[in-house]
Amino acid sequence: MIIHTNQEPTKPSRVLLLGATGFIGAVIQQQLESAAIPTVALGSADINLLEPSASDRLGELLSPDDSVVMLAALTPDKGRNIATLMKNLVMMQTVCEALEKSGCGHLVYFSSDAVYGTGVSQVTEDTPVAPEDLYGAMHYTREIMIRSLAAVPVIVFRPTGVYGRDDTHNSYGPNRFRKAAQADGKITLFGGGEETRDHIYVDDVAALTIRCLLQKSTGTLNVATGISTSFHEVAETISKQFGGGIEIIITPRANPITHRHYDPTNLIKAFPDFSFMPLVDGIALVHKESSMTA
Repeated sequence: MIIHTNQEPTKPSRVLLLGATGFIGAVIQQQLESAAIPTVALGSADINLLEPSASDRLGELLSPDDSVVMLAALTPDKGRNIATLMKNLVMMQTVCEALEKSGCGHLVYFSSDAVYGTGVSQVTEDTPVAPEDLYGAMHYTREIMIRSLAAVPVIVFRPTGVYGRDDTHNSYGPNRFRKAAQADGKITLFGGGEETRDHIYVDDVAALTIRCLLQKSTGTLNVATGISTSFHEVAETISKQFGGGIEIIITPRANPITHRHYDPTNLIKAFPDFSFMPLVDGIALVHKESSMTA
């Protein structure tokens, strides 16, 4: 459940966006600018959160009434080892130290649905966390760290798989499938691609972020559509964008089939008028945008 501190949507005086150059951050920045919300967009080239002086530099930028969106993290494609885990925790330590010194009016933290166990098929915000790898453990630890700042109103986002045109992570799903189809004319599935997962369009993630900033929302929110689709169906949908000529390769199954479905009740209650981009339409839009810039 999330709580809206602002009953009427109110623009924050300013937003500090940490991780602005990433896949999701760049789209959030675009939507903040479209909404005419003053924004300070920061990437690692502006402030490297791993440097010892970073907390002081960030603290100097912060004002007590700022809103902060924290996206900065080393994603699994950068490493899944202990060294990567510790770097991610140092980054959050830097942010916490800066917020302790300067304060802020509101914080949106992007965690991950990796905090839930892979064997959980029905997920709500009340589902017990049970991370099974260092990436999930990192995000849950960062959640605890940021919630330890009692004076900072926080909403934690736990997004499902996010897809969109400029994704660089190449995670298994729509983004990787489209790149493979374009480059090789084929999509390789784990087993027969029977697993079902929820996929959300990056613009919808950004739109929900803006809404939570406007209403100064607090709590925990699973950022998911509530509709799960098999990876084989995703592959077929992408193949159709290429005229149906993409080979879909089924491989011997190495792991048991798992499914994951999200109950979006809390999201619907919080934003009853919000509508998600249907997956078929989102994949078609990504294909069109990618073809235009190819």
